[in-house]
Amino acid sequence: MTAFWTSILKTGEAGAGDIWRSHKASEAEWTQVAEALGGETAVLLGLWGDMDKIRMAVLDEATREIAVLALACPNGSYPSVGQYHAAAQRPERAARDLFGLVPRDCPDARHWLDHGRWGVRQPLGKAVPDAGEGDVYGFLPVEGEGLHQVPVGPVHAGIIEPGHFRFTGNGEAVVRLEERLGYVHKGIEGLMAGKSPAEAASLAARTSGDSTVAYGLAFARAVEDALNMNVPERAVWLRALMAELERLANHLGDIGAICNDAAFALMLAHCGVLRERVLRASDVAFGHRLMRDLIVPGGVIADLDNDGIAAIRAALAEIRQRFPALVNLYDNTASLQDRTVSTGRLDPALAKRFGAGGFVGRASSRRFDTRRALTYPPYDRLSFEVPVLDAGDVDARVWIRIREVEQSLSLLEQILREMPEGSVFAESVAVSVPHEGLALVEGFRGDILVWLRIGGNGLIERCHMRDPSWFQWPLLEAVIEGNIIADFPLCNKSFNCSYSGHDL
Repeated sequence: MTAFWTSILKTGEAGAGDIWRSHKASEAEWTQVAEALGGETAVLLGLWGDMDKIRMAVLDEATREIAVLALACPNGSYPSVGQYHAAAQRPERAARDLFGLVPRDCPDARHWLDHGRWGVRQPLGKAVPDAGEGDVYGFLPVEGEGLHQVPVGPVHAGIIEPGHFRFTGNGEAVVRLEERLGYVHKGIEGLMAGKSPAEAASLAARTSGDSTVAYGLAFARAVEDALNMNVPERAVWLRALMAELERLANHLGDIGAICNDAAFALMLAHCGVLRERVLRASDVAFGHRLMRDLIVPGGVIADLDNDGIAAIRAALAEIRQRFPALVNLYDNTASLQDRTVSTGRLDPALAKRFGAGGFVGRASSRRFDTRRALTYPPYDRLSFEVPVLDAGDVDARVWIRIREVEQSLSLLEQILREMPEGSVFAESVAVSVPHEGLALVEGFRGDILVWLRIGGNGLIERCHMRDPSWFQWPLLEAVIEGNIIADFPLCNKSFNCSYSGHDL
């Protein structure tokens, strides 16, 4: 693998950022990489369709370099990566639904995003009329004495997005969980085609509402990589400020929500108050509670004044004062610990094999944080730790969030203290030939990948955005096995995968 990997990275035909290369692969090379995935260093970052090509991004964790392989599919098919690496199966099924590209020998040939409600098949490829078969989906069969099934969703009791969960149980114990997603497919990647980078940035920011800053940043950095744009220093620091505010608000909300699913509503109330403080400070600082549409290719469209600085510092001071008591409350409530400790354990080997990012991976020993592993400004000039645990249970995922709250508080204080002066936006440069760009950004759930191609007319030809949930949803199926059905909401919330980010 090592010699081949090195040769791939040294033959970059396009892109050629400091950390990534594009490579036109043969079927033999494609298969060789597929066989190596899930090993010691090779990690799948994404797999997606592109008209008559299939593309795959792979990270070499040892060298911290990325190869984006492009395989031509003149006959509309390619060797399945999923037959060697399970994490690739859902992306392959999605690429088949959207582009009609067929993965040969894929273990699972069922539709994924396409529920038979679009009116057409393979809408981003050579679209063909839908045969009108509707939503015919074959769940895995149930075999065995004493087994029963419990269907949940896609519509749920709370104000949350739709997803179907099919439990197979033996008494109270779950012996298998199968998910069905795709209900909130929005066609964002199709809508981006033909848009200017500025127009497409607005779509990127709406991929997953709780990660609007992270998606905006990833998209902007991919455009800037493609066009070799320089972003003003102050804008770089303002982006990091927004990203850490978003991370802080989401982690606070998750900690409370996990405890609430264990029937401890007091934590939800207190964490909800602190989350609200962050959202209000963000509104004062940037004019929007979620800071949506503020990050654009070339910089940001809102600067930070003294009132905004004061609001953020006041929120940080309140959290520093009140949060430690909440941590102690969580840690010293026996009934709560009884529900979270040893529940929904994700084996570290499985987390590594799927390249699980964020708190899901770091709670199961995978020490990967894009801000550190593939560092980008200004994190290369900031001091912070990447917390890692090995228990892999709900409790560990709570503790990773707690430690990341503490790190974000420190990062926000550093950013406010060291924020440079200057402009916050730089105009884009003109293009005359197609350019590819790639960015990997750390959202609160984990690493978000954006790959795109800008045509010679300056418009987006193709853009693919990969949410961390693509590699986390399958792991949720694994961790619930052997637990009781009543613990699924707790496991589910400890993962907090994005429906919208997954369904595009």
